[in-house]
Amino acid sequence: MAAARFHGLDLDIRDFAAEPGEASPSPASLARWLNEQGAVAKGMRLRWRYLVRMGNTPPVVLMFRDGSAGLMIASDPERGVVWLRDPLGGDGDTPVAVDEVRLSQVWTGDVLLVKRRRDESEADARFDLLWFAKMVLREKKILRDIALASVVLSILQIFPALIVMQVIDRVINYHSMATLISMIGFVIILSFYEILITYGRRELSLVLSSRLDARISLHAFNRLLALPLEFYEREQTGEILGRFMAIFKVRDFLTGQLMTTFLDLFTLIVVLPILFMLSATMAWMTLAGAGCIGLIVILFLPIVTRVMSRQIRAEMKRSSVLYESIAGIRTVKTLALEPTRREEWDRVTADVVRWKLAAGRTAAWPQTLIMPFDTFINRGVILVGAYLVLTNHSNLSGGTLAGFMLLGGRVAAPLVGLAKLMEAFNEVTVSLGEAGAVLNQPTETKALTTGMRPVIKGALSFVNINFSYPGSTTKALKDVNFEIPAGTMLGLVGRSGSGKSTITRLLQGVSRNYLGYLRLDGVDLREINLTHLRRSFGVVLQDNFLFRGTIMDNITAGRPGLTIEDAIRAARLAGAEEFIERMPAGYDTWIEEGSTNISGGQRQRLAIARAVISDPKLMILDEATSALDPESEALVNANLKRIGKGRTMVIVSHRLSSLVDCDQIAVMDHGELVDIAPHAVLLERCEIYRTLWLQQNRHLNNTASQDVEPYGEGE
Repeated sequence: MAAARFHGLDLDIRDFAAEPGEASPSPASLARWLNEQGAVAKGMRLRWRYLVRMGNTPPVVLMFRDGSAGLMIASDPERGVVWLRDPLGGDGDTPVAVDEVRLSQVWTGDVLLVKRRRDESEADARFDLLWFAKMVLREKKILRDIALASVVLSILQIFPALIVMQVIDRVINYHSMATLISMIGFVIILSFYEILITYGRRELSLVLSSRLDARISLHAFNRLLALPLEFYEREQTGEILGRFMAIFKVRDFLTGQLMTTFLDLFTLIVVLPILFMLSATMAWMTLAGAGCIGLIVILFLPIVTRVMSRQIRAEMKRSSVLYESIAGIRTVKTLALEPTRREEWDRVTADVVRWKLAAGRTAAWPQTLIMPFDTFINRGVILVGAYLVLTNHSNLSGGTLAGFMLLGGRVAAPLVGLAKLMEAFNEVTVSLGEAGAVLNQPTETKALTTGMRPVIKGALSFVNINFSYPGSTTKALKDVNFEIPAGTMLGLVGRSGSGKSTITRLLQGVSRNYLGYLRLDGVDLREINLTHLRRSFGVVLQDNFLFRGTIMDNITAGRPGLTIEDAIRAARLAGAEEFIERMPAGYDTWIEEGSTNISGGQRQRLAIARAVISDPKLMILDEATSALDPESEALVNANLKRIGKGRTMVIVSHRLSSLVDCDQIAVMDHGELVDIAPHAVLLERCEIYRTLWLQQNRHLNNTASQDVEPYGEGE
């Protein structure tokens, strides 16, 4: 993308996937993709007179009717021309001057504006109440319209009370039919406008809630994806999910109770002065009752907070047990662990019930103490007003009293709601804290969107590499030094804990806090854009996860813009084509959750196809064949030479027979590199390697294996 390169972003158009049903990329789908890649992009429609005035701007992408695009790099309003360049051409290509008539024949009127994200965006900011407030305030136009509609409705709600006053004091007392008829007409007109504006405000509120809901969900999920793998490895998945779901309690509060209460406050602002005009005495009594309610809620707030936080944590524990039981249901069934899991479920459920009951009882105290004041506001004030009318202590009339009660009810509701809002705010604060425990963890966002994007060839260099896992006092890697040229097939062997998988973690950028220098083609790995690095690698693990979907979807998961021809080529390279073609639906065969409808060998070959489809220059196979049956393993190993042609291969395996053909084999022990050489050389000079080889090949040399002391079991 030429416009992205202008801002220092090197993107691969093969990563782009058009929206379903799009014959060619639309500005909206391109903007969505660019925003995901660390840019700030926006699609819009412009007229020629505005386009030609965009002189001192970065390159602007113009969308053409045939599905192609042009790059506008300059304009001249006086001459009425813009200069276009082919986005697929080089930077040195001569731009072409185009006027309005010629451009109108090919241009759709759509443009795509692109710039680099330099400041902290909503996606990077800390998840707290301030973040949510900024999110809401972005919708200034809708908020303005809702506020205007609320003010108008508040004014209209004054008139029914005034009409009641007139009906009691004038129509009934004076038996005036003409006044009654005019009142009826006035009520009908007011009702019509009130219904219309209420519907409009409800529609605006629904749009605002939907936008906030979508934005919060997208940002929260993107933050979840940006968290490093190390975080997921040390935290329970069930607790992560439970804490993440707490964010939706905050969303429900913002788009529900909070918005409703603040809308009702407009009524309070408009109606309260009218109440004081009708009867200052009763108005002060109404405010005093609501104030007592607020005071009670504030006093009980800390107690309710503590109990409610324990309830939420207990619910998260229960969610964690539920997730583990479902995720490990095969183990539960095969080992008959149902009684054990049921006992654990009973324990966490009892804990939830206990704290839920405690939270309910604690919350019941303020609710019970509030009731007398709520009753006084709704019923007691009218009795006081009746006493004032009977004793002539004020100028109150029967109609004025009735009007006050109508308006007073509208004032009391928001005041009571505001007090109760503080109680709900308490639960939201706890939920926000739990969600923040996950979403405010350090992310990989900066590493994923910044850094160098060199052309990867595959040469590796380890210089004095030392690494320790967080919380560990033992080094997982100690002064590791070696280098291999591009196109080398490297094997990694050693006992459990020797550091083999740690090396692959460093290569993938999973852990970046190592000491020393790990260079890829002469560039330190920490200086390379993390997305670019990982997409330049192909990784196959011991237990690969396939998503629920078609075989085609799984093979092209990393590059959704690729075609069926690319998928067939990758499947052929991985040795998966033969079993895919035997399936009734071929590449459209549906893979169920957990890959239950295909074998382990088939799953591994699909994982290899998924890894090689992007033609990576460096591939990592971490125990990729250890869980396969001999036939499947032989088939995968037979394809390794073909797969490794023209690319660097790093293969971790305990089965040394699968590494015999490697150019170099690195022998690891307790985090140290013991030796690195081809198979034949290691057999002669490396005692650890020779011991491992003899242990695994006793059937070839029984005599030799009996004379060798066992070195250690497999990983």
